Amino acid sequence: MAANNLVTFEWQGADRAGATRKGEIMAKNTIEAKNLLRAQGISAKKVKKQSTPLLKKKQKITPADIAVTSRQLATMLSAGVTLIQSIEMIAQGHANASMRNLLNSIGNEVKAGTQLSTALRKHPEYFDDLYCDLVATGEQSGALETIYDRIATYKEKAEALKSKIKKAMFYPIAVVVVAFVVTVILLIFVVPQFEEIFSSFGAELPAFTQLVLAISAFVQNYGVFIGLGMAGAGYAFARAHKKSQKLRDKVDVQVLKIPVIGEILKKASIARFTRTLSTTFAAGVPLIGALESAAGASGNAVFRDAILFIRKEVAGGMQMNTAMRATGVFPDMVTQMIAIGEESGAVDEMLSKIATIYEAEVDDMVDGLTSLLEPLIMAVLGVVIGGLIIAMYLPIFQMGNVV
Repeated sequence: MAANNLVTFEWQGADRAGATRKGEIMAKNTIEAKNLLRAQGISAKKVKKQSTPLLKKKQKITPADIAVTSRQLATMLSAGVTLIQSIEMIAQGHANASMRNLLNSIGNEVKAGTQLSTALRKHPEYFDDLYCDLVATGEQSGALETIYDRIATYKEKAEALKSKIKKAMFYPIAVVVVAFVVTVILLIFVVPQFEEIFSSFGAELPAFTQLVLAISAFVQNYGVFIGLGMAGAGYAFARAHKKSQKLRDKVDVQVLKIPVIGEILKKASIARFTRTLSTTFAAGVPLIGALESAAGASGNAVFRDAILFIRKEVAGGMQMNTAMRATGVFPDMVTQMIAIGEESGAVDEMLSKIATIYEAEVDDMVDGLTSLLEPLIMAVLGVVIGGLIIAMYLPIFQMGNVV
């Protein structure tokens, strides 16, 4: 039962001691809400669906919310607070209403005797298989607080890395978008003003000026259709990218070939792979299962296929560093460090060190890219705006020379 199918109900009733209680609970329908309350020892007298304001926008649950909640759970569990109390306290203090409802729903199921990992699996849009498998491992080993500390660290590192990648992608896009918008504004609103002035000159205009005027006329006449076409093509590509695994894989292959950006994405995939494998392997998940989880978390089809190849070879008895070297995807430093980890019996620690190294490299490369692109944006805008100004003033300069 996904969280999207749950409805928030307001209830009033009495607990086992007869004290009046009221609150909110998430359930699929009224009967289920009453059953959940009964499991908590509440005798519900009134249960009704919570009314929502017409214009109120529902808050989304983001991966950052899950990361913060995981850290809060890890902290409370390590401090000796019970699981149910921890969930209730986090839910009460959370600013996001959707997150509160989700935590209340999970808390209600745990109170009713359901294992936490089972309750989490009912919300796959927020808790993936890796997350739930780690929680299940913690429940089986009796060390849920330790596992949750590792989960929280993993989620925090993953979100930090995702933020860096977004930052790296933002600046090149910003350069193109800003230059495009400024150019279109000048061509549509500024250049036509000069064209009216030039029409009274009665002399042939410079070739550069004529080119700019022709481009301006083309944009004015067909700009709307071009814009709609570009928007339609973008929408069609986005839909196809979402539906077609084959297209996503092709995009993943090509994006790694982009200068600078591709190198950042490669290092980010290695960091994600090693961080995921370190977390799952250290939690007691068998290496074969850990590799499968790491393949899905790598974030790129090239590395996903390489990791699945490693999994197949390791299952056949090959050492992991040998299988990694055979893929041709991982740098020598990574395979050598894994080999040292396998020889010393500390693979999880070595994987964690590799992840830390590559996360730092991604951070440095993103900062370097940012420093490089800031003056580049100014240069591009200077060339675009300067070129248009020169084109518009060339006829005036020529008139001055004639005089």
